[in-house]
Amino acid sequence: MPVSGRGIRRLVLEQSKRANVGHIGSALSVADILATLYGGVLQGGAGDPDRDRFVMSKGHAAIALYAALHLAGFLTRDDLESYIGEGSLLGVHPHHGLPGVDFSTGSLGQGLAFATGAALAARLAGSQRRSYALLSDAEVNEGSVWESVMFAAHHRLDNLVAIVDLNGQQALGYTADVISLAPLEDRWRAFNWDVHVVPGHDRAAMASVMAELPPGRPHVLIAQTTFGKGVSFMEGQIRWHYMPMNDEEYAIALGEIGG
Repeated sequence: MPVSGRGIRRLVLEQSKRANVGHIGSALSVADILATLYGGVLQGGAGDPDRDRFVMSKGHAAIALYAALHLAGFLTRDDLESYIGEGSLLGVHPHHGLPGVDFSTGSLGQGLAFATGAALAARLAGSQRRSYALLSDAEVNEGSVWESVMFAAHHRLDNLVAIVDLNGQQALGYTADVISLAPLEDRWRAFNWDVHVVPGHDRAAMASVMAELPPGRPHVLIAQTTFGKGVSFMEGQIRWHYMPMNDEEYAIALGEIGG
């Protein structure tokens, strides 16, 4: 079935409501990024050792990843319906036992290190595969992220692509108020990364950039997104980082997403 941002958002709402959990706004924020990756950018099937690797460093948005994996054929509908159920591998954060998930994530700041290691491993194995990591903007506050940034630049890992979901907020406030990242693109450039600022809800623009990445340096896409994208009462609202929906909110949200 086609992988679309709208399809991912609808599944995020359905499964978040069924499980009565939060992290909805964060998941809606990355839907178009994941649709771009699983809709054609990532190369290779689940059993292919030379397949591209993807790390969901922003692990708290795992339900969006599960939705993308379902639409891409990695997970069945029954798998998806087991989200955070007893004995299920579909937890609040990704688990490496799932098809299509190579690395467990959740502790913020670690995902880029995994992706960097995967990129170096590909080079040592003589593989042409790429390694992708999706980070939250607040996660870039973590010092371990910058250790990976320095390591990747030193080794010129041009098969590594980081994508930063720049939605401007986190659990305890707006990112600019907690620890300001601006100007974020200049910070990455200072570490000799190839930097691209992209509209994070424009699949064509993101795919075009990732299709033409130059050699010689690791790459980062700073994806400008809207937290809670697609649901008017969630957009830009901190409470939807962690709050579940009631029945009325769910009905309104589904109506706005459509599809």
